[in-house]
Order: sequence, then structure tokens, then C-alpha cells
Amino acid sequence: MTRLDLPSAPRLLLEADLRPIQGTRFQPTGFPDLGAATYRLPDERGTEMLLVESAQSVANRLESAVWDDAEDDLVAPLRGLPYVKVVRDGKALTNSLLEAHRLNSVYIEKSDAFDTIRAAVGYVSGQPFDRQTFVRALCKYDPGCLLHGVFLESIAGVLRLPRALSGFIEARDVRVVSGGGVKNDRVHAGKDASGAGADAGFGNVPYHRDEYTAGSITAYFNLDLAQLRSYRLGADLERLLFGLAVFKIRRFLAEGLRLRTACDFEATTVRVTRPDGYDLPGLGVVAEVLPELIAAVAKAGLFAAPAVTVAHYQESGKAKPEAAEGAKKKGKGK
Repeated sequence: MTRLDLPSAPRLLLEADLRPIQGTRFQPTGFPDLGAATYRLPDERGTEMLLVESAQSVANRLESAVWDDAEDDLVAPLRGLPYVKVVRDGKALTNSLLEAHRLNSVYIEKSDAFDTIRAAVGYVSGQPFDRQTFVRALCKYDPGCLLHGVFLESIAGVLRLPRALSGFIEARDVRVVSGGGVKNDRVHAGKDASGAGADAGFGNVPYHRDEYTAGSITAYFNLDLAQLRSYRLGADLERLLFGLAVFKIRRFLAEGLRLRTACDFEATTVRVTRPDGYDLPGLGVVAEVLPELIAAVAKAGLFAAPAVTVAHYQESGKAKPEAAEGAKKKGKGK
């Protein structure tokens, strides 16, 4: 089998050329009180640049690339990876893979599983922070945290791990395409009989919107291989995390580039810019190898058993539900 060995370099840097799947226009991400993030390069032309998708947004999209909404589970090649599933009244509410703060999600923090996670982290106030114990706890309950980072500030301010995998999308040599539309009211074009207008939802409401064209659009990805090696949890886990990162990037580029209704791309070329000469494995190759690596890491005892930790969310003012059976056996939740 392909072992998915890490390249002998501190970073794996990738670029993917993108283009609109239809037409020439696209709508970038927008920011409150700012709109689109445009800027100029300090070159002779003052080239107009545009941030199409931020690092935070691309991180969320890479994480969602492993989730099957129809099955409410991990995509098939990744089943067996640990994560925390939050339930309320017996129904799935959310999980650590989809939550913005992963294991530090408020829904996990206010669940009956958080004390178990806290104990696994092993932090004791006033004593030296044991990073290795922290890393093992993250690997046990959600190894995605070892790729996407986490900050367990609700336990302690030192329990922080940066992103090992990051990405963003930029457009070069951009031009504004000004447009807009109107919200039509088929009953009252203006105010209604009582004088209520747009503030109350009545009347025709025109609006404007800026879209863009670009000379080129590029997605960038950075995988910190040195950080993966620093976890010191064995070669199988290193290869698993590396393969998981490649899987996420490949699947995002293949199926996840419909960023918004008016922003739908396709990848035309994917290239490795560092290290030189490295050939990035394809999605099919990685998907074939990952189940074997997941099984090997689980056999080594680095994952929770069962892999999915069920956490019962406790809303404020409600009685605390019984803790999970496994926690009772360890003296928790009594």
C-alpha cells in the first residue's frame, strides 16, 4: 500500500488555479463594516488584489469536507476517526468536527463529557503544562484538532495549539462589476395602507451588489509538517494526519468550491510549490489508504473507544442528565 510518508521538508505548500464554473463574475466573501477585502500590491502597477476566501473560512470548509450531511456521519473512508457528538433530548445537535471551536465548543463545554476531556488533558493550575498529555487528549477525542488547532481557554489559557493546516483564496488584477436587484412586493409597491414601508417588510426594495472579475484566482494551502512531527505520537499517526490533510484539500477542490450562490469555482491545476519535485497523491489513492491507517492508530490505543464520544448537552436551567455509562464506570457523573 502507499504509505503516505511525509515529505522531508518543514512545510508542504500547494497552489490551485481556479476559475468561475460559469461566466466570468464571482462574489467574494464580505466582512461587516468593510465589505470585500481589496488591496494593492506594492509594485509599479499597484496591482488590484482581492481576498476571495479568508483563512478562517477555508478552515471551516476543509473541516466540512469530511462530513456526510445525508448520513450525518463522517464520509466512508474516514469512519473510525474519533469525534465528540453532542446530543440533546436524544437527538444529534452538533459535533466537534463542525463546531467552530472544535472541542472548545460551548455545547461540549456545557455537556456531561467535558469533565472527562478535562481529566484527559491533565492540566493542574500552578503546575508545569504537559504538552504531550494535551496532544494525546486531543488525538483521543478529535485528532482533527491536531490539524486545525484548538484553544481550550475554558480550562486554561496555555491549552492552545495552532493550525497545522491552513489555506486562503486570492484573486489578482481584479475589476469591480457593479450590479443589484430588487425585492418585489406584488401587493404594495410602496407603503401599505397603514403607512408601513420597507422597515416592516412592505414595498419594492432595490439593492446594489458588487461582484468581481479577475485576471487569475488562486487557492493556497500550507501544511506544517514540522508541527505534525512534533506531536511524537508515532509514524502511523503522522501519516494519518498527513493523509487526512491531503484528503481534505483534494475533496474541497473537487467538490467544495461552490462557496456562495454567486461564487462557484472549479480547479484547473493543482501544483506543489514546496518541496520541489513532490507529487501530491490523488483523492482516490488517499481514500484507499486512510482506513488502514485509522485502524492502525486505533489499535495502538491512541483513539477513544468507541471512537464517537456522546456528550449530552445541558441547557441552562435544565436538570443535568445522567452521565455516559463509560464515565460511570470510571467514577464520573455520580
